[in-house]
Amino acid sequence: MTPSPPSHGTLRLPAPWGWLQIDWQQHTIIASELHPGPPLALPEAEPSTPFAAQIWQQWQGYLSDPHHPITLPLHHHGTPYQQRVWQLLRTIPPGQTRSYGDLAAHLASSPRAIGNACRANPLPWLIPCHRITARHHLGGYHGASSGPQLAIKRWLLEHEGALPTSD
Repeated sequence: MTPSPPSHGTLRLPAPWGWLQIDWQQHTIIASELHPGPPLALPEAEPSTPFAAQIWQQWQGYLSDPHHPITLPLHHHGTPYQQRVWQLLRTIPPGQTRSYGDLAAHLASSPRAIGNACRANPLPWLIPCHRITARHHLGGYHGASSGPQLAIKRWLLEHEGALPTSD
């Protein structure tokens, strides 16, 4: 009897800023984390399951073309308000940004509440909270207003064409 493929797993994918970790269960993404630092040295190996291969292909597609559609199924827990914010974030196309105030006005909320929902986002990159900026600057990213997390946000926005590239 052939063993069935695992129903859950973790992928660590090399990224220009370090690595992206994706956790999945039952063919659904349940968490992602953007890790700053030197890129991982990963062995040249095929992903272990068809779903892991699909994640890998979509990540490589995004790195080649930020407009590459991401069609991975997502599952995330959050309050009803957070779910509304995250759904709205998914409507912002690559290469565009919105301000915390823009989203707050759309949801009859406050910019601070939008920022808190972005900070609680369990699926960064997939739910693109990096596309939310302050009116006149980048704003924060996952609770950081400087440092490696903000550098990741800048890289994602530059990659998508929403910011001029830094020299």
